[in-house]
Amino acid sequence: MEPQLRVALPVERALIDYTQWVYGLQALSVLIGLLTSRAVAVRFAFGLPSLVALVMSYARRAQARDSWLEAHFRWQIRTFWFTWLWLLVLWAIAFPLMLIGIGFIIAMLGMALIGLWVIYRVGRGWLALREGRAVPQPP
Repeated sequence: MEPQLRVALPVERALIDYTQWVYGLQALSVLIGLLTSRAVAVRFAFGLPSLVALVMSYARRAQARDSWLEAHFRWQIRTFWFTWLWLLVLWAIAFPLMLIGIGFIIAMLGMALIGLWVIYRVGRGWLALREGRAVPQPP
């Protein structure tokens, strides 16, 4: 049995603009994290702009089905939820180690790494969108 080929459907300009707004809200959360005393990862996971962006991504992802924008909606949603996952893993590792002091260092380094990962994901996704191409997806 041969695999079925998926044909990418054309997308409306309004949906591309909508996706730009989602990336813009995610970037705003990153910027707020950079300009305040909060870590980027925490601002992204708990910030109102990224929460609104998440709702927006879920609201319109069905409209992007079978188009190159589908990968962007999946990318945006996965960026949010994987940030939460990495923060939970970091907390599970660092919290018990705080009793001996090293947990604070692990937490700070982990938050910095997660923040850099968020910045990378938002930047890479937004640049791909501006160039009119899909972001890579895992198999």
